Amino acid sequence: MSQTVLIVDDDPVQRRLLDAMIRRLGYGVLLAEDGAAGLAVMRSGEPLALVVLDLVMPGLDGFGVLAAMREAKIEIPAIVQTSHGTIETVVNAMRAGAVDFVVKPVGAERLQVSIKNALRLGSLQEEVRRLRRRAGGTLGFRDLASRSPDMVRLLRLAERAAKSSIPVLIEGESGVGKEVLARAIQGSGDRRSKPFIIVNCGAIPENLVESTLFGHEKGAFTGATEKHSGKFVEASGGTLFLDEIGELPPSAQVKLLRAIQEGEVDPVGAKRSVRVDIRLISATNRSLLDMVKEGSFREDLYYRLNVFPMTLPPLRARREDIPDLALSFLARFSSEEGKRIRGIAAEAMALLSRYDWPGNVRQLENAMFRAVVLCDGDELTLAEFPQIAQQVQGFEVRIPPAPAASAEYAASSPPVREIVRVEVRDPHATSLVAESGEVKRLEDVEAEIIRFALTHYRGHMSEVSRRLGIGRSTLYRKLKDLGLDGAEEDSATEQAA
Repeated sequence: MSQTVLIVDDDPVQRRLLDAMIRRLGYGVLLAEDGAAGLAVMRSGEPLALVVLDLVMPGLDGFGVLAAMREAKIEIPAIVQTSHGTIETVVNAMRAGAVDFVVKPVGAERLQVSIKNALRLGSLQEEVRRLRRRAGGTLGFRDLASRSPDMVRLLRLAERAAKSSIPVLIEGESGVGKEVLARAIQGSGDRRSKPFIIVNCGAIPENLVESTLFGHEKGAFTGATEKHSGKFVEASGGTLFLDEIGELPPSAQVKLLRAIQEGEVDPVGAKRSVRVDIRLISATNRSLLDMVKEGSFREDLYYRLNVFPMTLPPLRARREDIPDLALSFLARFSSEEGKRIRGIAAEAMALLSRYDWPGNVRQLENAMFRAVVLCDGDELTLAEFPQIAQQVQGFEVRIPPAPAASAEYAASSPPVREIVRVEVRDPHATSLVAESGEVKRLEDVEAEIIRFALTHYRGHMSEVSRRLGIGRSTLYRKLKDLGLDGAEEDSATEQAA
């Protein structure tokens, strides 16, 4: 799904021109005829990536809209436009919160650059705000905004859970974002800004599970040189997130059940119990119910955890979120790597949206990191995603063989590292370079295009001439020059039809 741009302009001609121009650039468009209508759209919750705002309008003008956006904390990047591009106007618009300024009538190329820069800046600013909220324990559900109907329903369910201290069990494949959802639940409830303690149950050695969760006294066992409070005590007053809870050994499951039921823990070697007040959120990528049937997970503990179950859908089931996630990762990694990458090419975004992502959001994040490191231009293209292109139908990945070296040279020379070039080709693309390595002649390229058009439109000469933008007589003459048989017969057939 493409990103949506809101156009706020009182001039209907300008609205139509901008609408057509922005749609040609590949974005969705919403229109507002004045400042008040534009603000209403922004406040409606409609997912907007950008606002193109006219400064001079009757009633609420552009400066008034910018002021209202700042007051309402609407953090959508805005590009302002006006017929009067004075320095004073530009400075005032930037001070009011605009990220860029264009003068009417704006050209398509200038508008495209401005939109890409504004979206990149907006993504980076939002990513910084999100990371700050995550570090401060105030990550909310607006940070998990989704375009997928299934995900939207899940977030509404999670919002209800956040209003109480009910135990939550989050199920889902590895990499779908269970921890992020748990942080949003904690950051949207009464325990926001309180401790959020994460325990990966699968990463704790079995002989240290009890000590890690419930703590121990000094000298309680060999190696216990200091007192340790344990994760339950550390999380008291806040939230305890038990990730991969299905990996807990049976002995630890018994003590975990008591800690949840009684609200107190028994540190190893301690003489008395310690009261704790925690919000418990558990997560698993396995079916706990199946584990209960197998006998590897306690049934009574399962019902204590499974009070408010939620299942996060995999990324392949919510492809609408892939573009927003990819742009968010692009903004973060390009900033971290010190690169000025403005966006993702349409072909590359289509590739990302078609891939199934078995590793879910975590795999997408890693793929974007690699692409940013590899990118030498100002835009991510298909060339930065060769492994993904190899697995998506319609894309060809070719690895040319290394040139063979002579036996004498191989014996006398040290080993040389082989450099493998990966070429990603669109199956409908035509090469401009001949086998000799030189650029093809213009007539050769023209011949390839005509042959392709004949095949693509199945020999319908009227459609071929119309799509190529040439007259039918010119097309027949070129076919005759190329020595393509059947042109005259096809013409006679069409005339007879």
